[in-house]
Amino acid sequence: MFPMKRFLFLYRYIKRFYRQIIVSFSFIVILFMSIGFLTATEQSTRFTSPLFSTWTSNLDEQLFMLLFSMENRSFATVYKMVEDVPTLSEMAFQLMMSINLDDVKTLLAHELPGFALFENHIIIEGDSLDDVQLLSSESGPPLEDVLEDRKAIDDTDEEEQKEQKIDRLSEDIVLLYNSHNRESFLPHLPDEKNPNLAYHEEVNITRVSDRIAETLANYGIASHVDHTDFMEILHEKGWKYGKSYAASRPVVKKAIEQNNDIQFAFDIHRDSLPRDKTTKSYKDESYATILFIIGAENKGYKKNIELAKELHYIIDKNYPGISKGVITKEGANVNGVYNQDLLENSVLIEIGGYENTLEEMYRSADVLAEAFSDYYWGVEKVNK
Repeated sequence: MFPMKRFLFLYRYIKRFYRQIIVSFSFIVILFMSIGFLTATEQSTRFTSPLFSTWTSNLDEQLFMLLFSMENRSFATVYKMVEDVPTLSEMAFQLMMSINLDDVKTLLAHELPGFALFENHIIIEGDSLDDVQLLSSESGPPLEDVLEDRKAIDDTDEEEQKEQKIDRLSEDIVLLYNSHNRESFLPHLPDEKNPNLAYHEEVNITRVSDRIAETLANYGIASHVDHTDFMEILHEKGWKYGKSYAASRPVVKKAIEQNNDIQFAFDIHRDSLPRDKTTKSYKDESYATILFIIGAENKGYKKNIELAKELHYIIDKNYPGISKGVITKEGANVNGVYNQDLLENSVLIEIGGYENTLEEMYRSADVLAEAFSDYYWGVEKVNK
């Protein structure tokens, strides 16, 4: 009987051992399959953890570099660590509290209600980009203030258009429109001092769109400027100012559907920041700054980012400091799409602010048109 008991014991032991091997092997296979699935799928379809993402977003990048260099010695020899590497206590504090001591915004985001709702990210940061710009809300003023009649003056002298050096296109390839079409400028509203009331029916941001179109024509690029008064549409529908992009959406969609030649759509705005944040001097001339905004809640937003980056680089090369850079917006209190899902190569562009003059706006409109022509004809040359 003893050999039989010993045999049964050995049989059970081997059976249990093989079972553990099978379970372990199955676990490893499932683990590798899961990792392969997560790394192979597009970012938009992956499972993500907002908690983990927020937790790690406030950590100093030097911390990750240091940890990686500890595991990969060859990386440490190539990558030169900066002198102010976080100490162990600082690392532990950042990990536990999700607060970067070098960035006060990480503290305010936890303490001020609503502060963390602005999910805006810098893609390219120009010299004059201000943090306040990343925290702007799009709720806007009461619509009745926007529609109020105000006295306006426009004493700008239109510069004579240069003779076009390139054969002009017959098709409109660029759509220009203004979702906030009554955004105006205090220097042209003599009876108005309140920045929140810098709106006018005629002397407004639409003139900047017209200027862009005129300059583009000199470079042989035809464009269509939509002059729809979206503020009137809001009024007719009983909508608030924050619904401006919903008001402009059908108009933009119709314009694109009716003209298959349109390849680019630019929604032109002016910013709600004071003059010192929206003005830059270049060669003894003052210019309104330019900022490119991409809605990150549009699934195809990466294509729009590439266009905005190219335009920024061209402007920054020819007119340093005029372009603030490229940012994305998403989350609460912002639209997050800006109708950029209707057409590839769509960008919201903020030029100047409420304290800029039309002369400054026109100079920057010319800068933007010049940059776009360089980009467009460069692409056309490559394609041909």
